[in-house]
Amino acid sequence: MDRNKQRNQSELIYLSIIIPALNEEDRIGKTLEKIMLYLDSCRYPYEIIVVNDGSTDRTSGIVEEFSERYNQVQIIKSKTNHGKGLSVRKGMLSSKGQYVLFTDADLSTPIEEVEKLLEWLEKGYDIAIGSRGLKESDIQVHQPWYRERMGKVFNLLVRLLTVRGIKDTQCGFKCFKKEVIRDIFAMQTITRFSFDVELLWIALKKGYRIKEVPVRWLNDAQSRVNPVMDSSRMFLDLIKIRINDLRGVYE
Repeated sequence: MDRNKQRNQSELIYLSIIIPALNEEDRIGKTLEKIMLYLDSCRYPYEIIVVNDGSTDRTSGIVEEFSERYNQVQIIKSKTNHGKGLSVRKGMLSSKGQYVLFTDADLSTPIEEVEKLLEWLEKGYDIAIGSRGLKESDIQVHQPWYRERMGKVFNLLVRLLTVRGIKDTQCGFKCFKKEVIRDIFAMQTITRFSFDVELLWIALKKGYRIKEVPVRWLNDAQSRVNPVMDSSRMFLDLIKIRINDLRGVYE
């Protein structure tokens, strides 16, 4: 990489990218390269915030090397692991962009797909979410059959217990207008995998407009999801969302 540091930090940021990261030393450098190469071609001001969730490898060091060379890259560090949901929350509440996207470090949804989400936000929607569950979705590399089956069962439970009308709540590629972020993320209580459902539940209760958008998706075989343990926790999180709602937590 030979790009020079560019754009004054006081310049209005159009897009913020939030990346939660846990022990991502093998791919975080390549991920940052891909994102910066693409966003530089878009020619709008941007920032990338990596939230290191208690990594025990060289994740922090690699991101810090980028942040020293490029004004657009920042890092938020946690000494211990708190979960993807809390990492995303920290990054979103620290962002300065007009639009704010959170994406996974593996880029299972290629960064170029953000244009599809931004298009709907510019049309007036408050939140645009990438989806693998629509007919137009382009699943180029599938998950193992048991994980796809798990996902379908979980999405059915989501629609029965909480968020209705959305085919895929769990795709880690969601973009928000700046104005709605604090209103939604300030109420977030779930710190791990089901945080997406809680965010969408809160958004719908508050009357925000959500657009589900078909995206290109390539499964990463290095997923850390445990089919049994994490499925149980995610189901319990759905119950927690309903209990929170009954208690008025989201009012």
